[in-house]
Amino acid sequence: MSAVNKTNLYPNGVKPTPTEVEEHLANVAHINYSNLTIQHNPSIPALYEDALVYEQGSAISSAGALVASSGAKTGRSPKDKRLVDEPTSNGDVWWGPVNTKLSPEVWKINRERAVDYLNTRSRLYVIDAFAGWDPKYRIKVRVVCARAYHALFMRNMLIRPTAEELKTFGIPDFTIYNGGAFPANRFTSGMTSSTTVDINFQDKEMVILGTEYAGEMKKGILTVMFYLMPVKYNVLTLHSSANEGKSGDVTLFFGLSGTGKTTLSADPARLLIGDDEHCWSDTGVFNVEGGCYAKCLDLSVEKEPDIFNAIRFGSVLENVVFDPISREVDYYDATLTENTRCAYPIEYIPNAKIPCLSDNHPTNIILLTCDARGVLPPISKLTNEQVMYHFISGYTSKMAGTEDGITEPQATFSACFGQPFLVLHPMRYAQMLSDKMSQHNAKAWLLNTGWTGRSASKGGSRCPLKYTRAILDAIHSGELAEVEYEQFDTFDLYVPKTCPNVPAEILNPAKSWADGTEDFSVEVSKLGGLFAENFEKYKSGCSKEVIAAGPTL
Repeated sequence: MSAVNKTNLYPNGVKPTPTEVEEHLANVAHINYSNLTIQHNPSIPALYEDALVYEQGSAISSAGALVASSGAKTGRSPKDKRLVDEPTSNGDVWWGPVNTKLSPEVWKINRERAVDYLNTRSRLYVIDAFAGWDPKYRIKVRVVCARAYHALFMRNMLIRPTAEELKTFGIPDFTIYNGGAFPANRFTSGMTSSTTVDINFQDKEMVILGTEYAGEMKKGILTVMFYLMPVKYNVLTLHSSANEGKSGDVTLFFGLSGTGKTTLSADPARLLIGDDEHCWSDTGVFNVEGGCYAKCLDLSVEKEPDIFNAIRFGSVLENVVFDPISREVDYYDATLTENTRCAYPIEYIPNAKIPCLSDNHPTNIILLTCDARGVLPPISKLTNEQVMYHFISGYTSKMAGTEDGITEPQATFSACFGQPFLVLHPMRYAQMLSDKMSQHNAKAWLLNTGWTGRSASKGGSRCPLKYTRAILDAIHSGELAEVEYEQFDTFDLYVPKTCPNVPAEILNPAKSWADGTEDFSVEVSKLGGLFAENFEKYKSGCSKEVIAAGPTL
């Protein structure tokens, strides 16, 4: 029942009886609904209005998107991620640099601090939605926050319930308390800064303090899925994109920033299942999310038409710079951050597959890398042991010139192509991937979108996108699996001698290296050594077969 006796002095009035949501929040978190307004799953226009009135830096872009500012933090804070050390999950967690222990006592302090902050607000937003498109495995997520920007962001990124589903939503499976505008107490035991992102698997809750960057909520739910799905349901969670061909064949794409994952999975001839987070279950593949979170730096309608055109009413533009008069966004301006982003519902993409799931198991697994050293082949066929090794390695390059002192390409590794979000040891995910590949006869490929002929810093040229797309087309048609292969030394990869519409001379970099075979052997050995050095941290949890699938030095 709505409030009565509203006055200018007390606009919230008097509420005769609490709603189900208000009563639940009061019981589990002591949210004092009598002193504030709780907006439950408000409409897009209502969230726009509140953001424009109450949140500094908000505007409506010329395309109709809500422009929002995340404040001082314009990216995730991976060193401030903490998992509560509690008995139901601590035996499974891969403790170390990725997952920092938080005591149950400090968890209570941080949770209380977030709730206290939320209770000081005059209005709160509650978004109830789902994570996971498969009804069998989806979880009910509740987001409690104080910013309209955060509410609209998660409304876009989670799967929006129908009106009927919202009526019967009931008690959530997982709740986020976002008190990000309020800092953590740096003098509390275990805190290293004023930012903390805490997850408690036993209590099924997440607390955010000291950062207003909305991506923390999105990746927090991914972290939950990286624990919950494998441990409780034997479902593999993957930091990947996925698409489906006309015959129902599914391809998974793994890759770090700059490898072309978004570009290559957005294929006009195939339906997009999702661009970032998926699960591989006993019945097929499903997207975790209901939206996309795309990078906007240097965005243009020519380069990424689907993303550019998805930026419209209902979308959230994060930390972009716009013209104060026309409100046109300058996507080339990185004054606020290079990590400019847009969050929009997946149905804004014309060839998205709705519902975002497939009853078919993946046919092809693509591990993407952008090797700026120029020594890895454009395409290699992987054995099961090799796919596990390269999946655990998660390799790409950081380009020379991106940071002071970097004069040649730097190797970058991220386990399972999503190390900051892993909860279990990488080998557990890799073994599940291998088992599912064997069970469903999926093929695995290492696709290098990087340089050929020489390294990027010595005048090499990047593999043209048309050749990369031709390789993908040959994978999807099945033609590439049928050609003759040769062995590529050091990494012991299987390289095709031919590929339709791709010059044969670029397929084996050892044969096209501009500085001769001796120089190539030195360079490929250097990269192999970096792989071996990186893999040392995972050896203790890996099988002999996987370790042996690495470079031979």
